[in-house]
Amino acid sequence: MQRIETSQDIDLGLKALADLDPRLARIIEVSGDIPLRRRPPGFEGLIRIVISQQVSVASADAIWKRLSERVAPFTADRILATPEADLKAAGLSAPKLKTLLAVSRAIADGTIDLEAIADLTPVEAHQAMTALHGIGPWTADIFLLFCAGHPDIWPAGDLALQQAVADAFSLDIRPGEKLCRSIAEVWTPWRSVAARLFWAYYKACRDGRNSLPI
Repeated sequence: MQRIETSQDIDLGLKALADLDPRLARIIEVSGDIPLRRRPPGFEGLIRIVISQQVSVASADAIWKRLSERVAPFTADRILATPEADLKAAGLSAPKLKTLLAVSRAIADGTIDLEAIADLTPVEAHQAMTALHGIGPWTADIFLLFCAGHPDIWPAGDLALQQAVADAFSLDIRPGEKLCRSIAEVWTPWRSVAARLFWAYYKACRDGRNSLPI
C-alpha cells in the first residue's frame, strides 16, 4: 500500500479519488490545499496522542517536555526501566500512565510493531491498535492516519467528517457512523486522503469559501 508521507502522496490520492468518485471534483476544488498533518511516527507519536487527550495543547506540550527529559532516548524499554514515580511526576494521570506502561510492554514483548502497522489492512490495523490497553477507536484512527501514514483509514465516528459529508452531498441530516462508513467505501483504498479532504472541506465551509452549491 502507498503510505501517506508527503504532499505528493496527497496529490496522488486526490487524483485517484476523483477517478473513483467524480462527485469529489467539486469538493477538491472548494477545499483548496489539503494539509498532510503528519505527526511523529512510532512509539513517540502514539504516546503524544495519548498525552494530548482531554488537556489543552499547552498542558500536553508541558507534560511531553517533562516526560521526554526523564526518558531519553524515548523508547519502550527505557519507559519500563524508569521508576513509575518519575513517570507520574511528569504530569501523567493514573489512566495515562497505565496506558503508557501497557503500550510499552506490548512493544517490548513484540505484541505489536508500530513501525509496520501501516502495511496491515485497515481492519487489521485498527484491531491491533484497539487491542492495546487504553487505546480507543479515536486514538487508533489518529495514530494510523497521521503517525503511521496508513492510506485507508476513515474515522467514521468523527462529527466534523460526518457534517462535511452531509454538507457535500446535501443530506437532510448528518449521517451516523454506520452510514458515514458506508458512504466512504467507494473511496477505498484512499480513505485517509478522503478524510483529510473532508476535514479541509468542513473548514472551507465554515470559512465561507463554499459559496456555490454542489
